[in-house]
Parts: sequence; C-alpha cells; structure tokens
Amino acid sequence: MAIDAQRFAEAFERLESLDDRLTHKLRPRPAAGLMRGSAEQHEEQLRDLAAYTLELKDIVKELFLAIAGKKPQ
Repeated sequence: MAIDAQRFAEAFERLESLDDRLTHKLRPRPAAGLMRGSAEQHEEQLRDLAAYTLELKDIVKELFLAIAGKKPQ
C-alpha cells in the first residue's frame, strides 16, 4: 500500500484552510454557557457548525483515501 502523497498534501492544505476560516467561530468562549443569544445568533452558529462538519468529513475521507493510495474517481 502506497500513500498518494499529492492527494494527502492537498487534503492537509484543505484542513489548514478550514481551520483558518472557521475554527475561531466554533471555539467556546469564556462563560459562553451563561450567555443567551438571539435566535438569529443560534441559527448562524448552527450553520457554521454544519458547514465545518461537512467540510471536515470530506477532508477526512480524502486523507483516508490518500493513505490507502486510491486514485480519485
């Protein structure tokens, strides 16, 4: 089994990009449990979390495929 180095590097770059773009929005803030946001704020937080989760799922899949050495379909 050979690692697809190019695919692995591209997936890792996507992971770093995701971290730069969205992780700061998802980190818990001090005393966040005590704060109550508006419905719009909760909706925005859920959209950010959903986008992060879906993109992270795709990146992890790419990493696994790169490690397995499978070519993109």
